[in-house]
Amino acid sequence: MIANYGYKDGSGEYFITIDTDKCNGCGKCVDACPYGVMAVGEDVNDPLSDQEVAFVAEAERKKIKYTCAPCKPTSKKIIPPCIKACEMDAITHSW
Repeated sequence: MIANYGYKDGSGEYFITIDTDKCNGCGKCVDACPYGVMAVGEDVNDPLSDQEVAFVAEAERKKIKYTCAPCKPTSKKIIPPCIKACEMDAITHSW
């Protein structure tokens, strides 16, 4: 399942997308995120699953644009820490 966390406004789209089918719940993205945006726990988007997956903490979802701004890549060579830490390639950003 593809889970999108974030929002869209007049200045752009600000989403972190997690492919919960790929995510193994290892928590490396949580450790890599310097701003506490990521968390690991029960998949609230799939109540029938008992697998833990990564997600964006509820308190961070409406301020991703600002919280994640210091990690925003300035070139294609720079990879945000949460994406770099994900060995399963389950995380992407919209910006």
